[in-house]
Amino acid sequence: MRYLPLTPADRAEMLGVIGAADIDALFADVPAAARKRDLFDLPLQAGELAVERELSALAALNRAAGAGPFFCGAGAYRHHVPATVDHIIQRSEFLTSYTPYQPEIAQGTLQILFEFQTQVAALTGLDVANASMYDGSTACAEAVMMAKRVTRREKAILSGGLHPHYAATTQTIAHAEGMQIVRQQAAIDAEAAVIQAIDAETACVVVQTPNVFGTVTDVSRIAEAAHAAGALLIVVTTEAMSYGLLKSPGEMGADIAVAEGQSIGNGLNYGGPYVGLFAAREKLVRQMPGRLCGETVDADGRRGFVLTLSTREQHIRRDKATSNICTNSGLCALAFTIHLSLLGQKGLRGVAEANHSRAREMKAALEGAGVEVLTPRFFNEIAVRAPGAASLVEDLLADGIVAGVPFSRLDPHAGLDDVLLLAATETTTKDDIAALAAGLRRRLG
Repeated sequence: MRYLPLTPADRAEMLGVIGAADIDALFADVPAAARKRDLFDLPLQAGELAVERELSALAALNRAAGAGPFFCGAGAYRHHVPATVDHIIQRSEFLTSYTPYQPEIAQGTLQILFEFQTQVAALTGLDVANASMYDGSTACAEAVMMAKRVTRREKAILSGGLHPHYAATTQTIAHAEGMQIVRQQAAIDAEAAVIQAIDAETACVVVQTPNVFGTVTDVSRIAEAAHAAGALLIVVTTEAMSYGLLKSPGEMGADIAVAEGQSIGNGLNYGGPYVGLFAAREKLVRQMPGRLCGETVDADGRRGFVLTLSTREQHIRRDKATSNICTNSGLCALAFTIHLSLLGQKGLRGVAEANHSRAREMKAALEGAGVEVLTPRFFNEIAVRAPGAASLVEDLLADGIVAGVPFSRLDPHAGLDDVLLLAATETTTKDDIAALAAGLRRRLG
């Protein structure tokens, strides 16, 4: 068969070389309960029209964020993305371009990545940024691995305000690296607990602001405590739009800043693809993972761009590589750069102010409805106490209101089943907020 070119003899030879008795031996570490022996319950074939109808019916089960009041956040945010962004990224020279290894034919792509890096460095207040990561969570994990290389220590402290998915991703990768991960208990405001946990064995401290509960924290005191112990401070941001209004990680003493860039230029897209931002101080640049584009001049003295300081496994021996990330989210990074260029500094601040204003209106409306707000300082997201948060969200969905994310969906074991996360952005209207408050009032009494 043209799509399965290996013969039984080829497979037997490969198994012999690696010392496996049979194909099943390759999956010995996968629990038997997770393996499926038979085919999935799907038709083996169908005509084009039948397939189109089936997939259309499945698609109709989804609800678009713009179909009504929508208050989901928790790491992925609904923002307005100008039509210009989508138009430009679909130009063939962008949509079909891939790896810019040959600078003589990839100057456009390289320049875009250089501009992206410049924007990320400016937003984070740090010296140098790379040409993107897969997403925010993997960028967080890579930052912890980088801190291990820099400090030659094995322990990382994860704040209780860090998004549980980011913490889980970091734990998974750190386990393979033999690191000790101290994951603190979920906390609305985690500053004091983080500072208390830092000791002489700490490689890095990972904090998030605004954190998963929406709490905004000036992490300068945490930075001072970390640096006094010889540790690095990693600041995580899941809502990139907050950079338009809040202090940058660099201003607060961060050594490394990572973020999810989805909020700028990229729609929710049912969860991806997204784009991870990664920036650091210049003295750490040789330990940064991923791609780095640099500016140079050609033989005639003209400005040009190249990949530089290559520390990826595709360029050097695997045991010397800082990361095995094999690509970057180029198209999403391009969308980020286009949207941010359209906004400019004044526009970004304006959108950020609109986000905060909507969130303040939402908070006031919820308090007026008798709902307890838990988040003390916020940008565009708050946590509230809502008994039976998961079932409450399902009830409100019947009214056409997507009332946020129950924290129990992010961390089922935290014991915070009565906490609901709600976000308001520039796309949220006064009518949306009024409908949410009325719905909560009816169900919570």
